[in-house]
Amino acid sequence: MAAVLVLVCTGLGWHSVDQLVSSIERIGNLGLGGGRDGAVDILMVGIDSRTDAHGNPLSGDERAMLHAGDEVGLNTDTIVLIRVPNNGESATALSIPRDSYVDIPGLGMGKINSAYGATKLTEQQKLLDKGVGASDADKRSTQAGRQALIKSVANLTGITVDHYAEVGLLGFVLLTDAVGGVEVCLNNPVYEPMSGADFPAGSQRLNGPEALSFVRQRHELPRGDLDRIVRQQVYMAQLVHQVLSAKTLTNPGRLKELSDAVGRTVVLDDGWDVLSFMHQLQDLSGGKVKFETIPVKDLNGWTDEGESVVKVDPIAVRKYVSKTIGDDDAHEETGGVDPSTVTVDVYNASGTGGLAGQAAQALTGKGFRTGSVDNWIGGPIQSSRVLAANSGDDKARAVAAALGGLPVFSQSGMPEGSIRVVLAGDYAGPGSATGSTSDFTTSSSNTMTPVPPAPPIDAGKNGPKCVN
Repeated sequence: MAAVLVLVCTGLGWHSVDQLVSSIERIGNLGLGGGRDGAVDILMVGIDSRTDAHGNPLSGDERAMLHAGDEVGLNTDTIVLIRVPNNGESATALSIPRDSYVDIPGLGMGKINSAYGATKLTEQQKLLDKGVGASDADKRSTQAGRQALIKSVANLTGITVDHYAEVGLLGFVLLTDAVGGVEVCLNNPVYEPMSGADFPAGSQRLNGPEALSFVRQRHELPRGDLDRIVRQQVYMAQLVHQVLSAKTLTNPGRLKELSDAVGRTVVLDDGWDVLSFMHQLQDLSGGKVKFETIPVKDLNGWTDEGESVVKVDPIAVRKYVSKTIGDDDAHEETGGVDPSTVTVDVYNASGTGGLAGQAAQALTGKGFRTGSVDNWIGGPIQSSRVLAANSGDDKARAVAAALGGLPVFSQSGMPEGSIRVVLAGDYAGPGSATGSTSDFTTSSSNTMTPVPPAPPIDAGKNGPKCVN
């Protein structure tokens, strides 16, 4: 993941590496946004794959080096949403815990790191059953998996993804070695054989395989996956700082190693003009690259089926993301829309009686007009949303803001200007009642695992922050 961040956050020197950029594997038709909101939002994914970017299997020696074993899967164990304003002078990287329990389009509730792989397997079997050839089915189902992950992240954060970057396990190692390794710091010595992590306390420089073990360890960490995310962020910060300050990309030898590694291991969307984007980043400094993690309600949440998950509140996540990227007004103001000109239909798809009426009353109190207020009969809905003919509808966005920052989705067949609110069990905005039904169960409120905030991390000059 850190390796791909180098590709994104290093503008100096890249104008002369057309051959490197042209060697990157490209994919299309991912349903991306196009940067219409005054920033570039990049979904960066570290995929637990035993192949390279072109689908070629890794060798036995490479698997052994990665401590990857023979498991076959497509879990996206590192998920980072990066926002870069159009002036290119800063970047904010938001990490999403891999076990966050979210609404996966077409599948329902599940861990966000399964969105890619589970969707791929489901779609692949459907295509094979229809007689589609194995190669074509694999390609089309992989595309569907990426689309599902992109939509899952957008639904959770409220941010439309503009570009997509993906790297496998081998890519992390090769790209790390290409920049000469990266310095990290540990509070205590570590020995954890499952990940291969075996490090002393204090500052140390890690090569590619060591770095992969460092960022993959999740057992025997005080905060579990959240501590692993902090490790990833610290490592990414140091890698970015090293490349930005030492101008690694002006070194011909390093550049050749980077070119070989990128060509074999990195996947980008085909609509991304990487060279132009990198020109925007020429004034980027390490201190302007910040790392954050979305808020978590409970590290040890459980589903009704007994699956251990990380419990998140989508509305709280969207508010946090909006505040973090400096876009509070997008969810708290009406954007110039007069509420009295907006009529809203409100439907209850949750198990909480009267929720639609309470939300409608809250909207009326904010000056909106309400039309139909009823129970939802349009099929299962796992997360609350605002529906309109166009997801960019200003009136729909004003309603979404009034209800605490709900996502807005386009709905085919809806008349232009019509606004529909569908409230699911996750709704916690105006009009919701304390103790409403939830997609999660815990034995008691006292069992929720407190989640202290992560330390602030940037790619500045202060050296590696010591972590667990």
